[in-house]
Amino acid sequence: MRILMVCLGNICRSPLAEGILKLKVRQNNLDWKVDSAGTSGWHEGDLPDKRSIEIAAKNGLDITDQRSRKFVRADFEDFDLILAMDSSNYQNILALAQNESDKDKVKLILNYAYPDQNRAVPDPYYDNGFPRVYTMLEKACQDIVQTYV
Repeated sequence: MRILMVCLGNICRSPLAEGILKLKVRQNNLDWKVDSAGTSGWHEGDLPDKRSIEIAAKNGLDITDQRSRKFVRADFEDFDLILAMDSSNYQNILALAQNESDKDKVKLILNYAYPDQNRAVPDPYYDNGFPRVYTMLEKACQDIVQTYV
């Protein structure tokens, strides 16, 4: 299984989701590839936001090996599942899809925790909601593992 987490800048939500799911993959001895990207590319090459790094560290994760990158059309070929953090990023990803197979790979991440509710992971960048976002992503990632194992 190859999973890509996607938010806007790839510095807050998707790096946390990547780190959380990578930990669960290791804990469950799964042969999965997990990565993250952003639809904007504004922070390409940057470390995750320091607040994401801090909340990850408080939860035993080190995400300082991650660097922001932009979501590209080739990601449809490289990943089996593409998880958007909110509907805006979901739509931006779908805009690059070339066929129904590409579109079928794209899901909202919180639909694993809250099926068919289409909830968004709020962007913590401006309101400093990193602890809440971490908790939401931790639950979603646990449910992802349970869904596919």
